[in-house]
Amino acid sequence: MLPRPVSTTIDSWIPSILPVPCLPQDQSVSSLVGHSPELPPYIDSSTSLQAAAPQASSPPVIITPAALATAAPTPVHSATVIITADTPTAINSVSESSSPSQTSAPTSQQQQPPPISDSTQQQPPLISESTSSIKHHMVTRAQNNIHKPIQKLNLHTHLHHSAEIEPTAVTQALKEPCWRQAMSDECNALIKNGTWELVQPNSSTNVIGCKWIFRIKRNSDGKIDRYKARLVAKGFNQRPGVDYFETFSPVIKPTTVRLVLSIATSHGWPLRQLDINNAFLQGRLTEDVYMSQPPGFIDSDYPTHVCKLRKAIYGLKQAPRAWYHELRQFLIASGFKNSYADTSLFVLNTGGTLLYLLIYVDDIILTGNSTAQVEQFVDTLARRFSLKDLGSLSYFLGVEVIPHQHGILLSQRRYIMDLLARTKMSGAKPVQTPLPTSPPISLYSGTPLEDVTTYRTVVGSLQYLSLTRPDISYAVNKLSQFMHQPSTDHWELVKRVLRYLCGTLDEGILLYRDSPVTLHAYSDADWAGNKDDYSSTSAYIVYLGRNPISWSSKKQPTVARSSTEAEYWTVASTVAELNWVCFLLTDLGLTLPTVPIIYCDNVGATQLCSNPIFHSRMKHVAIDFHFIRDQV
Repeated sequence: MLPRPVSTTIDSWIPSILPVPCLPQDQSVSSLVGHSPELPPYIDSSTSLQAAAPQASSPPVIITPAALATAAPTPVHSATVIITADTPTAINSVSESSSPSQTSAPTSQQQQPPPISDSTQQQPPLISESTSSIKHHMVTRAQNNIHKPIQKLNLHTHLHHSAEIEPTAVTQALKEPCWRQAMSDECNALIKNGTWELVQPNSSTNVIGCKWIFRIKRNSDGKIDRYKARLVAKGFNQRPGVDYFETFSPVIKPTTVRLVLSIATSHGWPLRQLDINNAFLQGRLTEDVYMSQPPGFIDSDYPTHVCKLRKAIYGLKQAPRAWYHELRQFLIASGFKNSYADTSLFVLNTGGTLLYLLIYVDDIILTGNSTAQVEQFVDTLARRFSLKDLGSLSYFLGVEVIPHQHGILLSQRRYIMDLLARTKMSGAKPVQTPLPTSPPISLYSGTPLEDVTTYRTVVGSLQYLSLTRPDISYAVNKLSQFMHQPSTDHWELVKRVLRYLCGTLDEGILLYRDSPVTLHAYSDADWAGNKDDYSSTSAYIVYLGRNPISWSSKKQPTVARSSTEAEYWTVASTVAELNWVCFLLTDLGLTLPTVPIIYCDNVGATQLCSNPIFHSRMKHVAIDFHFIRDQV
């Protein structure tokens, strides 16, 4: 059998063939690719060696190892090499490549290669099948008795079940029975609710798209509660003034939630948590909105029809407003009154019965002084809407409500742990304070960050964490002032806040059971504390008895000319907050036994609040700040 050719020239092949073993004769190059990922540079993987064999009329030229040994002093392995050359000069390059130092003085025993026929000019070189050990001058570790121990790794992989991963596409979700069931439940609820009707579109119809959103709902301990598939309309395709008009919808304020929880805890009232299934689907639309059929649930009888929405759906710009109006009409018809201080608070006060209803989109907190009336209203609400009774309040808007021997504890421990895991700061070393006392924080310190998205995301998460952590309010407010131009120094301060949270995971707001219904507040100001523009920072905290219900740390919009002015401005903000809390207590049907008190550590601001003093440093103060005197 003839040897197999290799597609290359002799100039590049001869020097590289010496340290390489020969190929077996019964294999092609393409079959070796799977066994040897790194092929020699002279092998053409697209050509079979058998198919490129030379003709019988062109016998190959044989160069024995003795001929190569006489041409080069370097030892050559004893493999028999069969080659075909293009020109006689190619043979000379063999000896030149083998021994560049001996080309100028050949010996008399050197054998001259035989002449090469012209018929072999296009024949590639071949490699014989005989192999032997390779000799080289490289010094290896084994020759010097250097043996590196073999490190055996015991690698483990943790495979997540596909049902524990939120799918990102419909095709992926349809492969899992749990997600298919969630999608079917959502579609059945939409059809049962009469959300749309299929109509034939026309040329002037603005059809918006829709998509599926998949979420895994978990309990406060992290375990899976249920699989949620939600059909969401692509509301960004809606045209203002045609597909929607008003979009505003109120939500409950955090101060209202803490105030109602404090009152319920001090009186020993039950706290119930309710969830409205498919809340946005209950709102009725006054505009004509058309949507494409849901992916994966297209009607086979009417594949070209579109959905004309009768009721709102998630993703529409007017959906939150439509749902709020629908629920508000039902509550008012049931005897509730809408609070003027917070429009997401509804109060039922009839015959000595008090019921408070707090609404945050589709999450509802219900409490009152009568357990029977609470149960009766839950049944009434369930007959009107598809309701899920979650029992006693335990987890609301990312806040854990934990029973305590002195009352209840509001904690965001799970939220903090998720934030630390997302920023890879779970194992960070804790610190004692959120921010250092020196050096002062400046806008122009450090170098600008290349990626500002992470900074803004983490600071935004810290803002939500301030719902139960007033101890980081000042730090969060300070770091929020650099959102437009964050630097490396600012990011180091963010990581310091995260390190502070590592050591205070279990901290929160404790609402005492024996707290009296009295109102008082503390106010303070940091005069010219901002060294970039010399503005001041105002801060206050409001207590209902022993329970903190409202706090704020905010940069003043103007530059104060004196510490008295800065403190006076802060007291004015505190008085405005106290007035609003008093209005809220009035809507709740409660009366304060004593007058609210504000504690201020500045004598000039205290005198200015009670006396009509006008001097050179107070002439420019706005008149609306002087309403404090009327309150005093």
